[in-house]
Amino acid sequence: MFFGGVDIAKNKHEICITDFEGGKVLNINIQNRKKGVHKLLDNFERLGITPENCKLCMEATGHYWISLYHHLTELGFEIHVINPVQSKALRDYNIRITKTDQKDALVLADLARFGRLSHSELASETIMKLQTLSRYRFDLVQSVGSLKNKILAILDRIFPEYPDCFSSVFIKSSRKLLKEYSSPEDLADVDLSELTNFLKEHSRGRFGDKKAEQVKALAEGTFGVNMAADAYSLELKLLLERIEFIEDQIDTVEEAINKIMEEMRTCENSSYRHVIETIPGIGPTLAAAIIAEIGDINRFRNAKALVAYTGLDVTVYSSGKFESSRKRISKRGPPVLRHSLWMAAVSARYYEPELKEYYEKKKKEGKHDKVATVAVARKLAHIIFSLWKNDRPYQSDYKWSPPGIKT
Repeated sequence: MFFGGVDIAKNKHEICITDFEGGKVLNINIQNRKKGVHKLLDNFERLGITPENCKLCMEATGHYWISLYHHLTELGFEIHVINPVQSKALRDYNIRITKTDQKDALVLADLARFGRLSHSELASETIMKLQTLSRYRFDLVQSVGSLKNKILAILDRIFPEYPDCFSSVFIKSSRKLLKEYSSPEDLADVDLSELTNFLKEHSRGRFGDKKAEQVKALAEGTFGVNMAADAYSLELKLLLERIEFIEDQIDTVEEAINKIMEEMRTCENSSYRHVIETIPGIGPTLAAAIIAEIGDINRFRNAKALVAYTGLDVTVYSSGKFESSRKRISKRGPPVLRHSLWMAAVSARYYEPELKEYYEKKKKEGKHDKVATVAVARKLAHIIFSLWKNDRPYQSDYKWSPPGIKT
């Protein structure tokens, strides 16, 4: 029997193969290309290594492992994929601090030889589609947030009073106003009736004379600086245009996500009936992100394991009689999953009676708003685990029973 460790990198992978007693029989690096796989298989053939007598272990380093994993599993090789945190713990076990690609590959080979490795497999094509689209949407939303902060920073310089004019700088009427009159000088010089008509048109009559007078008065007496005003004005317009472009992309991505979700709902053989969507606060987009990042709920032995995977579990540091009073969440899981649970918790803490009561209980205990919301997100993870395992929709009076027990 042979055991192999694969240290994954962007361009080249280091591979170490050992025999049953741990003796090295092969040390090789291959390119992350088809010819690299052919080189590996030629060496396997020379040494008599086959899918039947070899077990491999590799790190899930970024996305670089996927191609090699896909090609080798198609050939029938048993491959276990582990989190880099696990292999790091094994490397740190050694007293001598040494780290090379060859050493890492040997550590992974030893893990394949001795370790109790869980079964690994690529997600289905549908789940990979959802994961790709949900992660891209997450990046787009983050980009919009960054651009909005830049706009607010410009307004702080040239027109700090402007945010007082609207409930949000980024509501539709405000955006249109800033694109048309992107400096306080433009707003101060515009005719009041023209400004009134502009606001009425773009707010569907919500704003009129009073709002126009307020904006114009603040522009005339602004505390902002007028140095480089034309440069700030141009940047403001372009930033607003970028936000509109990215938001159009977000709409396109969400349409694609909703289409996949609808296909999953109507597929009789689908194992994802979307009981998750029955939880208050979780709509199709959040449900898609959660399903995509979890993949298969059966990967987790209990709800506590799922919480740990989300990165919402609390880290504890203690030594001897000392125990730190400052505790934080680990944040080790997928950020998209953690963000989705957070957004669901923000909504659920207001609209779902049970979760609202739980949130208020945490607040009464003296917890900060964010801490209490994280607690709600953790509870949501427990609820998701129970619903998904039991394949039943959410009910506010449902007592969360252990997996497999339906009350």
